[in-house]
Formats: sequence, C-alpha cells, structure tokens
Amino acid sequence: MNIISFEKLDSTNTYSKKNIETLADKTVISADLQTSGYGRFNRSWVDLGSENIYMTFVLKPSDRLSGIHANLTQYLSVILCKQFEEMGLSPQIKWPNDVLLNGKKVCGILAETVIKGNVLKGIVLGIGVNLNASIENLNEIDRPATSVNIELGHTINKQEFMQKLVENFFAQYHEFLITGFLFIKEDYEKRASFLEQQLKIGVFSIIKEGFCKGVDDNGNLILLMPDGKIEKINMGEIVE
Repeated sequence: MNIISFEKLDSTNTYSKKNIETLADKTVISADLQTSGYGRFNRSWVDLGSENIYMTFVLKPSDRLSGIHANLTQYLSVILCKQFEEMGLSPQIKWPNDVLLNGKKVCGILAETVIKGNVLKGIVLGIGVNLNASIENLNEIDRPATSVNIELGHTINKQEFMQKLVENFFAQYHEFLITGFLFIKEDYEKRASFLEQQLKIGVFSIIKEGFCKGVDDNGNLILLMPDGKIEKINMGEIVE
C-alpha cells in the first residue's frame, strides 16, 4: 500500500477518478484540505480543518464489477467502528454506512466506480472522519454531527489514526472480497442502530416506509411493508 498526501485537493475521490489509470491498486490518497468535497447524492462535505481525515482508497480488485464491490462501504464502516471501540467509544452504524457516535454522524463514506466500456478501471472508496473539529464548525453541518476529539475530550493524532485505519482496512480486505457481506454481517448487525424499528427510506425523491426486519446476506435492508409484503432495499438512506 502507498499513501500519497496532498496539502489541498478539490476532492480525494475526484483526484482518484481522474488519475485511476496511473494510480496503483491499494494506493491511498489523502488531503489536508478539500475545496469541493462531496458525499452521497452529491451533498457538499463541510471541510472542518486539516486535522480531520479526508482520504480515498484506490482499489482495483478485478476488471469486472461484482455485487460484492457494492458492500465495500459497509466493510469500511465496520473497520472504522472497531477502531473507535479500541479507543473506548461506542459507535453505531446507520444503514447503509454512516458511522455515529452518541447518535450523531462522525463519518461519511462514498464509493464510486470508473468503468470504460465494459471494463472496471477501479473503485474509489472515499472516507471523511471528523477527527479533530470545533463545535462551531460542526454546527455548520446541516444534520447532527460530532467529532472524535469532542467525544473523547482530547486531540487525536491524525497520522497515527489514519495509518491504523489503512492497515486495518487491508488486513482483511482480500478475505472480504472472497466472502462478501457475509464476512462482516455479524459485526455489522451488532453495531446497527436501525434494526427492529419503523423506518423511512429515501430513494431519490421516493420515500418508502416499513418495519426493519434486518439485513440480508448481501447487505440489503429487509423491510416489512404496511401491506404485509417483504421488500429488500439496496439503495437510498434512512431519513428522519
């Protein structure tokens, strides 16, 4: 693995996509400052300062897209949760891949693919972690958010945290690619904040409501709908 660090980028995901042909598999792109960071559904990502994590894993697992690749964000959410737990925190996962501390978002994860013709050139798996942020900056975010330093009451060493996250991610990466979501299903469910609850799921402009019965072996949400039918949701997000 190779970590390439920049002082400033528009976005680590954007840079990685633009340079996917020349970047080696398992390269990690990191930036101290993102001028045009973004999250799922093109939401803007608020830059909280250089002591927070903005980075992207460049992955080239094969030249064909697989269903397992869609679960990489959930795999990364579990890896991050375990690292938080080692620090004495109690994280939860909000489907599909948001990581929460005390019910507030602390991390955003976004995977994007680069495909030319029928060939998968690579997957860019971006993550932003609120590691060392001020309450004032967190208040600029349009939803409840927190940071690790606020939850623990002290500053976190960014380089140590980032290096450990990269090492933890790749430690079981190949096993995950073989087994898929089943490899993390128990760990994922253990930390899930949404099980056995009535949920609203936003899929673009459509809202679906149902009772969450769990997640299936592919990481899809299993909803019991008002008409008694079971529906499996593979995209979207939980809305309040």
